[in-house]
Amino acid sequence: MTNVLEYLEQSAEKYPEKTAFADEENSCTWQELKERAQRIGTSLAGKAAPGVPVAVWMEKSVDAIAAFMGIVYAGCFYVMLDKNQPSQRMKQILDTLEQPFVIADEKAAKITEGGCQDKQILQYKALEQGNIDAEVLTEIRKNGTDVMPLYGIFTSGSTGTPKGVVVSHRSVLDFMDYFTDNFGITSEDVIGNQAPFDFDVSVKDIYSALKTGATVQLIPKRMFSFPTQLLDFLWERKVTTLIWAVSALCMVSELKGFTYRVPESVHKVLFSGEVMPIHHLNIWRSYLPNAMYVNLYGPTEITCNCTYYIVDREFAPGDVLPIGKPFQNEKVFLLDEQDKLVEEPNLRGEICVSGTALSLGYYNNEEQTRKAFVQNPLNCRYQEIIYRTGDLGYYNEKKELCYATRKDFQIKHMGHRIELGEIEQAMEKTGEVSRACCLFDEDSRKIVAFYEGIGEKRAIVKELRKIIPPFMIPNAFCKKDGLPLTKNGKIDRAALKKSYQEEQQ
Repeated sequence: MTNVLEYLEQSAEKYPEKTAFADEENSCTWQELKERAQRIGTSLAGKAAPGVPVAVWMEKSVDAIAAFMGIVYAGCFYVMLDKNQPSQRMKQILDTLEQPFVIADEKAAKITEGGCQDKQILQYKALEQGNIDAEVLTEIRKNGTDVMPLYGIFTSGSTGTPKGVVVSHRSVLDFMDYFTDNFGITSEDVIGNQAPFDFDVSVKDIYSALKTGATVQLIPKRMFSFPTQLLDFLWERKVTTLIWAVSALCMVSELKGFTYRVPESVHKVLFSGEVMPIHHLNIWRSYLPNAMYVNLYGPTEITCNCTYYIVDREFAPGDVLPIGKPFQNEKVFLLDEQDKLVEEPNLRGEICVSGTALSLGYYNNEEQTRKAFVQNPLNCRYQEIIYRTGDLGYYNEKKELCYATRKDFQIKHMGHRIELGEIEQAMEKTGEVSRACCLFDEDSRKIVAFYEGIGEKRAIVKELRKIIPPFMIPNAFCKKDGLPLTKNGKIDRAALKKSYQEEQQ
C-alpha cells in the first residue's frame, strides 16, 4: 500500500452504505465520501500541481473531510487553517506555503486580509459539483510515491514564526497499521472526534476510520464547555472510542459530568498532549471500569505518537503514569547532555525518535528542519535521521519509559536546577490539588503555581514540605476554577504567565 486513498477505497468497497463521518447536521457514507472526494480531486487537478499544498478554510465538518481526500486525489497535500486565528498568523502560514490555493466554505475575508488573492480562493461547493475523470485521477496516482506529503500541520515556532510539519503517506500508513491493531479499533467502533483538524490528534480519528471502516462522529467544540451536552452526544451517537487531549477528559471529570450521565458504550479511552493527572484518570476509571485506558506520547513531528502505555495497574495522585514502550517500527531512546545513551533507571535524558514515522520536516524551513532532524550521534556508519523532541524522560524500575518535563521547563532558582514538572507532580500528591501548572516569572524570580482543587496555600505548603525541598516550594499560589487552555486543549502557559504579570503591575 502506497497511498492513504487505498484505505478509503477499500472501506467504500466493504461498507458502501455505512456512515463514515457525521457532524451535528450532516453525514456521508463511505461510498459518498469516495465519490465526493473524486469529484473535488478532478476539479483540483486542472488547477494545482501534484505535490503542492492546498489549504482548507472550513469548519470542522463532513465537507472538510471530503475536501482533504479530494486534495489527496489531486496528488496534493492539505493544510487545515484555523478560522479563528489572527490575520497576521494566517499571513505567516500562507506566506510559508507560498500563497497556495485555499478551499473555503464561505466568503473568506480573513484569508484575504492574510494576503491571499481572490483568484486563489476556491469555493468548496463549486469543486464538489464537478464530474469525476477517472483517467486523470489514475494518472496522478500512477506518478505518485508513498513519500509524497499527505498533510501539513502548523505548530508554534520558537522564533515567533509558525512551523509547518509535513507528513508523508508512508508515515501515516506505517503508524496506522500498528495503532489500530494495538488497540483493537475495528469497523464496529464509533470514534468521537474531539480534536480540531489542524491538531494532529485528529489524524488518529480520521485515519483509524479510513483504515478500518469505523464511523467518526465529529463533536462540536462548544460541547466541551457543557458536559451535559457532551455526554448526551456520546450516549445518543453510541460512541465507543475516545482519542482525546488530556484537558478534554479533565473537563468532564472536573465538572462532575458523570454524575449526570455515564456514556456506557465507551470502551476505549486514549489520551495525549499533556501529563494526565491521576486524580482525573481515577475518576474516569471509577465510572468506566471496564474500558481500556491508553497514555499516548509523541510530538507532531513523528506522526502523532511514538510510545504508548496501556494502563494495567492502580495509580495514586502524584504517581508517574508511564508513557510506556515504542510503537512497532519506531526506535525511542534517551540521550544525555553529552549525547551518550541513557539506559539506567531514574537517569534523565532527551527523548529521541527514529523510524518511518518521522515527518518530512518543516515546510519551506530548511534551517529549523536541520536543527531538529539530525544524524543519530550513536551511529557514525550510515545515515540515520532522528528527531530530538526537546522532552526529558527516564526509565522507572519496571523499565517503562516515563516523561519528566520539557527541557525548556528546567529553571535555575536559588542556585538549584529545578524541573517545574516535578513540582506539579508533588502538588498532586498533596491531595489538595487536582491539576497544577507551575511557571517561573523571570522578573520577580518567583516560582508561581496555578492549580485547581480544594486546597488553600497553607495546607498545600504544609504537605509539600514533606515531599520536596524548601527551594522547590512555589513562592506564589494562584487558585483557579479552571486552567486556561489553548485551542488544542493544552494548558495555556502563556496566558497564565501574562495574567500573573498583569496582576503584579
